[in-house]
Amino acid sequence: MDIYLADEQDVPLSTGPLHRLARIVLESEGLPPETEVGIVFVTDQVMARHNRRFLGQDRPTDVLALPLNPPGEAIPVRNGPVSAGVPYALGDVFVAPRFVLRQAGRLGVRPEDEMFLMVAHGLLHLIGYDHTTEAEAEVMEARERDLLAMVGVERR
Repeated sequence: MDIYLADEQDVPLSTGPLHRLARIVLESEGLPPETEVGIVFVTDQVMARHNRRFLGQDRPTDVLALPLNPPGEAIPVRNGPVSAGVPYALGDVFVAPRFVLRQAGRLGVRPEDEMFLMVAHGLLHLIGYDHTTEAEAEVMEARERDLLAMVGVERR
């Protein structure tokens, strides 16, 4: 799997553990080894611009997931429709660390744990999870709990 991390902001981050979590999420979800994904850490200003452009919301947010596959399209699993050796670009996750730090403070959780949650949450959105209904939210949150537990983090 190719997991590209880009840090385009000024909050100090330890990206190694986040990269490890990303790999765990993708492998646990059965994505093929040819999967490529980008995780980009951006400023609140850049996040607000992306949020406005893609979701029509004129404000920063914690995480945005921009899948490359059309909504409802099946995500390939191992031995699925992806040809061996041919890259499969899943999409990009954008995270605003300064926003996440403020959010962690408001919620009374460790900033590192909140960052882990945002990365897992964004990746699950790329894979097709959603939380528009209560039932979907329960499924997504349970999956987040399971994945975060794999790296020793408890979901808030």
